[in-house]
Amino acid sequence: MTMRTARIERKTLETEVEVAINLDGTGERTLDIGIPFLEHMLDQIARHGLIDLEIRAKGDLHIDDHHTVEDVGITLGQALKQALGDKRGIRRYGHAYVPLDESLSRVVIDLSGRPGLEYHVEFPRARVGNFDVDLFREFFQSFVNHAQVTLHIDCLRGFNAHHMIETVFKAFGRALRMAVEYDPRAEGVLPSTKGHL
Repeated sequence: MTMRTARIERKTLETEVEVAINLDGTGERTLDIGIPFLEHMLDQIARHGLIDLEIRAKGDLHIDDHHTVEDVGITLGQALKQALGDKRGIRRYGHAYVPLDESLSRVVIDLSGRPGLEYHVEFPRARVGNFDVDLFREFFQSFVNHAQVTLHIDCLRGFNAHHMIETVFKAFGRALRMAVEYDPRAEGVLPSTKGHL
């Protein structure tokens, strides 16, 4: 079995982002983005997805976090798409529910080849520390567009914004882990009746 890895670099006038991913990893991670709360959330993807992640970014943080968050999402999506290869033998679909105290989120993903995001998270406040929580939608939209996946994110309940977004990222990591896993009953089979993903 070949290792499903990728390394993508993206350079613009606003950011420089490098992402390395190993879908068959153990949750090892190196995160150097300059946005501590985003790094904390990406850590959840690696740990709960058992995906090795190395993400380094330099962006125009003196303006705001928007370009960096968006471009990390873009580059992570591109890396996932490349690492998946032809998608033969994978489960394709993944889902997870994750609680954290009063918060509960559900994430469902389809490695469909079709970008689509349904994002339903109503935060009780606009910021967690200095981080603008609206940027999480931008992150996931950028990821979806470039990974070419369908992603449904629902925070079902919660009133602590930190807990709410942490349940989203933990559930995302676990759903992604399920979707990219090889299905021992479908070795070499493309999980699509269309014959294309």
